[in-house]
Amino acid sequence: QVQLVESGGGLVQAGDSLRLSCAGSGSTLNTYAMAWFRQVAGKEREFVASISRSGENTAYADSLMGRFTISRENDKNTVHLQMSSLKPEDTAIYYCAAVSHPFTDSTVYRDSIRYKIWGQGTQVTVSS
Repeated sequence: QVQLVESGGGLVQAGDSLRLSCAGSGSTLNTYAMAWFRQVAGKEREFVASISRSGENTAYADSLMGRFTISRENDKNTVHLQMSSLKPEDTAIYYCAAVSHPFTDSTVYRDSIRYKIWGQGTQVTVSS
């Protein structure tokens, strides 16, 4: 089973950009559909973006489309989340998640219940 480690979080100002990375170890990520979620203390975990095993299909939270981009580099066993025009309300812990053997190479999932493998999270703080 793959282990996931997120990196790239930090403190930025509103309007800045940030790129998060999720590195897989112990197994190749190219058999997994992947996603990013985020969570603020006291609130439920929120879907951010997902990408199919092939990288062909992506899905985004409606409120984030156009500012966030998910991508993957299967040869580097890595998934990225490029975030631009960051807002203070984007402040959260960002989690990478994986689901093995998705229905097809192009399948994307939005529901956190589908994802059985999670990273430890990386904190993103956006100051106003």
